[in-house]
Parts: sequence; structure tokens; C-alpha cells
Amino acid sequence: MIDRVSVALKDFLKQESAGGIVLIIAAALALVIANSPLAPAYFGTLETKLNVSFGAFEINKALLLWINDGLMAIFFFLIGLEVKREVIGGQLSSWDKASLPLAAAIGGMAIPALIYVGFNANSPDTIGGWAIPAATDIAFALGILSLLGPRVPVAMKALLLAIAVIDDIGAITVIALFYTGEIKVDMLIGGGIALALLFAVGRMRIASTIPYVLLTVIMWVFVLKSGVHATLAGVTAAMMVPMVARDGSRMLEKMEHGLHSWVAFLIIPIFGFANAGVTLIGLSPADLLQPVPLGIALGLLIGKQVGIVGFAWIAVKAGIAKLPDGVGWRKIHGLSLLAAIGFTMSLFIGNLAFDDPAQIDAVKVGVLSGSLVAAILGFLMLKAVLPENAAADMEGGEVEPAQ
Repeated sequence: MIDRVSVALKDFLKQESAGGIVLIIAAALALVIANSPLAPAYFGTLETKLNVSFGAFEINKALLLWINDGLMAIFFFLIGLEVKREVIGGQLSSWDKASLPLAAAIGGMAIPALIYVGFNANSPDTIGGWAIPAATDIAFALGILSLLGPRVPVAMKALLLAIAVIDDIGAITVIALFYTGEIKVDMLIGGGIALALLFAVGRMRIASTIPYVLLTVIMWVFVLKSGVHATLAGVTAAMMVPMVARDGSRMLEKMEHGLHSWVAFLIIPIFGFANAGVTLIGLSPADLLQPVPLGIALGLLIGKQVGIVGFAWIAVKAGIAKLPDGVGWRKIHGLSLLAAIGFTMSLFIGNLAFDDPAQIDAVKVGVLSGSLVAAILGFLMLKAVLPENAAADMEGGEVEPAQ
């Protein structure tokens, strides 16, 4: 059982890392195009309206919103599956495993948010973006980590994954509580009925994926029309999927594996390509020092380091948690820098927090600058502290003191 879980975790991390590299390429391509003669075609395409009708239901949105509300619902469905797996049998399945990443993630969300608030406290128009630097992009972070190859022990990757999963739970909660618009009760009731049917299907442990997919799509439509952000439908629906189906097949694992490649290599890169494009022509240092981009960049870059390392240190010193074997404080510090890569979720929350295109551009500048610096510093620091062979950590080649 332990060997099977270990192999599954390694496969997951390997695929997530590769997806992160594709995401980096997609984001870089978007930046190049947005600052080239192709910029009008790029932005014009994203603003193209697409209309889809389901009987009495009509959804008329720009392509960018179809990506952010539609494709990202699939991403959030996968997050829901990952969260459920980690809680039931993974890195969050016991207090011993979860205590360290929980403490680190709480600090890694709270301190960046406080830093942003510090820069925007006197601006009612921008204070709503406080959650933007609290996010971590696990695909991007693991993509950078993968550049260090076999020098990185699986325990470090698993810790980063656990921190990011808890961070995602926090982000989902924040979206539900703070970025929900006016509620249409009739639509919400329709979504609730679809969720109840999903719950019944899950309780019956039906092995076919068809009822789960159909009911999730129906629920997504109702939730989209209700005023609650539609991506939350994906997370909630995923929680209804049973770990093991009635025929003995591993239902949740099968759905997770079926979706993961699509999300890692298509959906997230498309989101990155559609959202990373920002015009840098004419951008001055003064623009980078405005409250929104500066609050985001320093929230990510400084807040994640202080929050993750600080809260983890307090938890270990208090006896609440302990460091994994072979993972000392310098490596935790390096991971905190990679966790400062906010990208996907930060941009996503930025689009929810602001409607003004100028503010969204400021969000992009802050997220991209903070994430880029964090990625470079995190890579260089971990390259300096990791041994040439990850096995050396377990063999005494380089064991950092945990105290």
C-alpha cells in the first residue's frame, strides 16, 4: 500500500512539474505577443463574445471569461479530487503529516495578505485585492523545482505539494466568502438539487463516470447563473466522487489520472496564455511602485518567506510539528520562495477582485514581477543548499539541523 502511494505521488509530481514548464512557456509567449504587433489580435480574440444556449438558459461571455469560468471549473474539480485524496490517504491524512504544512500554509496566506493591506489600507478601490498574494501556483513551483532534477528529495516535493493543497483550500474558501456577487436563490436551489443527486450517485458508488460528469455540468450552469463563482461547483462536485466504486475500481484515482494531463498540459497553459498578457511598453519604475503591484509583489516575495518559515519554525519549536527527515531550515526557506510563485491562482483571484482593466493590468505586473523574482531566488538558493545526490540527505551526506 505504501509503495503504491509512493509511486502514485512520484508520478503526480513528475507530471505536475512537466505541466509547470509548459505553463512557463505559455506565460512567456503571452507576454511576448502582448508587446508585439500581434497585440490587437491577441486582446481582440480574448474579448470575442461566445453565446451558448441550453433551452431557457443562455450564457453569453467573452472568450476570456469562458476560459476563467468554464475551463477553470475543470481545474478546480481536479483540485477537489486532489484535496479529498490528500485528506483521506495522503499528506494531510493525519496530524503528524499535516501539522507542518498546515502551519506553513496559514503563515504563507496570512502574512502576504497583511503586507498587501499595509500598502492599500487607505485605498477602498484596491483593498479588495488582499487575497491575491496569498496564493501559490503548485504547477509553476514544481516546474522550477524540477529543473534541479534528482537532487530534490521526494519529501521536499511532497511538503511543497501539501502546502499548496492547503493554500488552495484557503483560496477556495476566500473566493466563496469574499468574491461572490449577488445571489439568485432559484438558480442556487437548482445547483443544490444537482449537488444532492451527485451526493446520491457517490453514495451508491456508481462506477461509470457519466453521471458524475453530466450532473457536474448541470450544477456548473446553475451555479454560474446564481452569482456564486462557477469554479466552486467543480470543487464541490469533486467531493462527491467516491474513493472506491461499487465494482472495486479506484474511482477518484481514475478520474484524477484521467483529468490530470488535460489540466496540466492544456487547461492551465491556456489560462496562463490568456491571462499573462500585459502591455509593458511605456511601463516605468513608478508604475511598479504603485500600491497594487507593490503590495502583490512584496506580499508574494517577502510575505511567503516570513509566513511559511516563521509559522513553521513556531510550530516546530512548540512541538506541534516536526521537519521531514533530511529537510532542514535552509531547504524550507528555499521552498518558501518557490511557494511565492502565485501566478495561476493569484491572477484568477485578481480577475475576481477587480473589474477595471487598468487594475487588472496592475495585478498582472505585481504577480509576474513577484513570481519571477521568487522563482529565480528560490532556484538559486535550492541549487546552493541541495546536495548533488538527494540520497545524501538520508545517508548523512548533508543533514541540516532541525533545531
